[in-house]
Amino acid sequence: MSEMTTEILEQNLGKIVLVRLKGGKSLRGRLKGFDQHLNLVLDETEDTTNTEDVKKLGLIIVRGDNVVLISPPPPR
Repeated sequence: MSEMTTEILEQNLGKIVLVRLKGGKSLRGRLKGFDQHLNLVLDETEDTTNTEDVKKLGLIIVRGDNVVLISPPPPR
């Protein structure tokens, strides 16, 4: 993982992020932690894959090799 990636993730600790996973699943949660493999700890997580049926997941760990994209959420 590059220094720039680490800096960006550190700046977003405690903030809500969107995470896109392999297979098309989308998650939204508060970034609590990460490591050099891009494993993520997310709290208050929701599965937003189907916007008509958002599922609350709570505190989860996402394995880094499943992560395709991490971004800030769009403004509401």
